[in-house]
Amino acid sequence: MNENTLNLENAAVPGLFRRLAAIFYDAVLVAALVAAAFTLVYLPLATGFGLENIKDYPLYQTAMTIWIFSVGIGFHLWFWTHGGQTLGMRAWRIMLFSDDGRSPSLKQAIVRYAMAIVSLAALGLGFLWILVDPQKRAWHDIVSGTRLVLVDPNKT
Repeated sequence: MNENTLNLENAAVPGLFRRLAAIFYDAVLVAALVAAAFTLVYLPLATGFGLENIKDYPLYQTAMTIWIFSVGIGFHLWFWTHGGQTLGMRAWRIMLFSDDGRSPSLKQAIVRYAMAIVSLAALGLGFLWILVDPQKRAWHDIVSGTRLVLVDPNKT
């Protein structure tokens, strides 16, 4: 599994609880990362330029918003395309693959992330879809051409 290529025919698939646990784990990590990213940018602006209340400066507020979203989204895109696992997925022994058994492409990761937002915005129905899909795929798995599998922790 050096190149993250896998025969997906008989691969075990994680259930809803395991997926949600990995999402929660990653949410905690992303929150800490976003807090650090905010602090690294905001402190120099506040102390160096006297911009204590960033809301008074719409340009800086917009730039900060873009920065924060970029950090959160970048976390997922980086890990998905470089090893197929976020830290939460690694802890819960889940790995992301393209439908052909290879590592997902950046395009697939972007589509997956965008569709995961839709899956969540639809009252979580996109995630609950794994309960009725024969291959246990969520909407974002289907649309992006990716799938999650359980992996042996000794091989990742």
